[in-house]
Amino acid sequence: MSWTTSRREPMPVVLAGARGHGRWHLANIGRLARQGLVRLAGICELTPLSQDELGDAAACGGHQPPEQSDDLDGLLARTGAEAAVICTPIHTHEDLGLIAARRGVHLLLEKPPTPSLAAFRALAEGVDGAGIACQIGFQSLGSHAIEAIRGLVASGGIGAVRGIGAAGAWVRDEAYWTRAPWSGHRTLGGRDVVDGVLTNPLAHATATALRIDGSEREEDLTAVELELYRANDIAADDTSSARLHTARGTRVVTAVTLCAQRPGEPYVVVHGDEGRVTFWYKADKVVVERPGRPPQTTAYGRTDLLANLVSHVRHGEPLLVPLAHTGAFTRFVEAVRTAPEPRPLPASAWHTERTDSGPRRVVPGIDALTAEGARRLALYSELGVPWATAAPHTVRTR
Repeated sequence: MSWTTSRREPMPVVLAGARGHGRWHLANIGRLARQGLVRLAGICELTPLSQDELGDAAACGGHQPPEQSDDLDGLLARTGAEAAVICTPIHTHEDLGLIAARRGVHLLLEKPPTPSLAAFRALAEGVDGAGIACQIGFQSLGSHAIEAIRGLVASGGIGAVRGIGAAGAWVRDEAYWTRAPWSGHRTLGGRDVVDGVLTNPLAHATATALRIDGSEREEDLTAVELELYRANDIAADDTSSARLHTARGTRVVTAVTLCAQRPGEPYVVVHGDEGRVTFWYKADKVVVERPGRPPQTTAYGRTDLLANLVSHVRHGEPLLVPLAHTGAFTRFVEAVRTAPEPRPLPASAWHTERTDSGPRRVVPGIDALTAEGARRLALYSELGVPWATAAPHTVRTR
């Protein structure tokens, strides 16, 4: 593209949203600044970060600390930023992304890209019209394991694919749902948020499965079956399962919870008629199991998405997670957004545990259920669990 350059100086970057998960981005920008790839030009926050919060990041802006402001548009203009990392509430992604696009500033936008398909299309139109690069922050899609898995599957290494499962059993205390005004909401002030387990904290599970299947664009998803539940006193879902049908004919089943008995590592498993591949996507670890052979375990590297964005803009490297390649996932978000309200689990299905960080709600047996759902490609209602008796909500996308 016309904006691709080969300049060697660090790329000036503005970070919008430097608290919460934004602290990870702040540290990552610092790491890349020390490598000479980027320079922290500014931080956009409603309240400026203190010196303690800035920490080493204060030295990542070159000869002076990064400018701080609550006005992203003005900050981009004053700092001459080439890229913006946006890690703000989900319902602000479209607006802030379009502000950056109008300034000709490239984007690393946290997942999910938008809370609705309409917002996704508006953002895509703005990004395309501005001719900027837009990378979506599904960090797992930077794993080198994914292409290795795709290559193994394509070569027939596990036979014909029967389906792809994904499981995630995480622990979150009740304070997690009050960490921000939008936490655990489907809408806020008339705006879509869709902050549930499927679409935000464990969104990588579904997005990674779709990438492995090669079903990433809007048109690649044909139908979604949903079972949304909640043990916590929230509006969104915290314990859910979904079955996605792709245009390739693949079934992708995701079973996830934030009410696990013990914290576990999420994974994606590709089922073939001659074996299976399990990808522990946070650890970049792959286990291949085939009849008559010992399991084969391989660890892979990972490409950082901001570093990839810099390489894309400066040197024409392919973008790892372009906005268009999250269209199928956003169709999935749209199905969750328009589905009936999550069903509250009966009081008999959960209990409260007291922990050092505060009380949390636990659904007994849910850890095994998420694994069983991914293994059998089954929804909770198909696993005989007493609290999952309603028929799934089905959305046809084509």
